[in-house]
Amino acid sequence: MSSGFTHLGPTGAVRMVDVSQKPVSRRTAIARGHIRLQPATVRKINELSIAKGNVLAVAQVAAVNAVKRTDELIPLCHSLPVQHVEVIFRDDPEGFEIECAVTTIAQTGVEMEALTGVAIAALTIYDMCKAVDKTMEITGVRLISKKKESP
Repeated sequence: MSSGFTHLGPTGAVRMVDVSQKPVSRRTAIARGHIRLQPATVRKINELSIAKGNVLAVAQVAAVNAVKRTDELIPLCHSLPVQHVEVIFRDDPEGFEIECAVTTIAQTGVEMEALTGVAIAALTIYDMCKAVDKTMEITGVRLISKKKESP
């Protein structure tokens, strides 16, 4: 009983895709998202005057931790060795754009890791600022690019 779905076995049971026969390659994925904040909140973040501390530094560490643990959060993700994570925050008129780039040398890609990094960075900012900004909104979390090349 073949369903045509990659994550379903012959009996319809959920399974992790077997990538053991795929060649190892260098893989990079970049994801972006946005968190909308009041201008006063952005100012407080940039001035390091949010009571919980340095919001962007904590969000950056949270993103890196999340990238490394994506397989624990998303059931059918493979455990991957992460060689590099870069998290960038860009101010804009409505808050911050968040970008997360992840690189591995493995048999499958790191799209979910990059997306998870962005989402957790945004959620960390939200958590640290919720006492001062009730209007925050996380939007546009998406994959920007993925690349595969020989190691």
